[in-house]
Amino acid sequence: MSIVSVSSLERTYDSGAVQVKALDGVSLTIEPGEFTVLMGPSGSGKTTLLNCIGGLDTPTAGTVVVDGHDLGTMSKAERSDIRLKRIGFVFQAYNLVPVLSAYENAEFVLMLQGAAEAQRRQQVMHTLAQVGLGGMEDRRPNELSGGQQQRVAVARAIAGKPALVLADEPTANLDSKTGTELVALMKRLNEEQGITFVFATHDPKVMDAARRVVRLVDGRIDSDERRE
Repeated sequence: MSIVSVSSLERTYDSGAVQVKALDGVSLTIEPGEFTVLMGPSGSGKTTLLNCIGGLDTPTAGTVVVDGHDLGTMSKAERSDIRLKRIGFVFQAYNLVPVLSAYENAEFVLMLQGAAEAQRRQQVMHTLAQVGLGGMEDRRPNELSGGQQQRVAVARAIAGKPALVLADEPTANLDSKTGTELVALMKRLNEEQGITFVFATHDPKVMDAARRVVRLVDGRIDSDERRE
């Protein structure tokens, strides 16, 4: 079964007297274990598509099915539950809680999921070690570099064992070397654990690592390239 199935998706925004069509009839499926990039110029619809897949935005028309769940038929609370249990998010701005340690930021989703304390500790310590932050669990975001903060964000995204991780421009605030290291980390997590990643990005480093590149232009899929 596909992790994501998008069919005839449209998203229109009202911009004063003008309607802007951010997505125009997009259909796309993502299979388990994919490492897929959505690319395109600013305004092409890639972030809107990512947000619709993640249930953060509501399409004007069409359907989005994630892990067997049709988001359009669900209540707001049910969509929140799917995001909590089945989708991990990595954002450009990290979105870490500044007063929480790396451990507590990574643990946050597991707490919301209701995991027992012993299970949370085991999963968080293991995940932080996986992303190269072993021994840094007590540091707060302001005590970490930008690359380390984004690794905490990746740890938070995968600690709850989601079916899918959505990453919106995850390397945009990082220098080239740190961005390359982060992409290599996510590629390794994809290959070793089978975690499904979908990125919206301009970054050539992420595109080079992808096994599938979907290019959007003016809210439509212009090309869909699969690589070995």
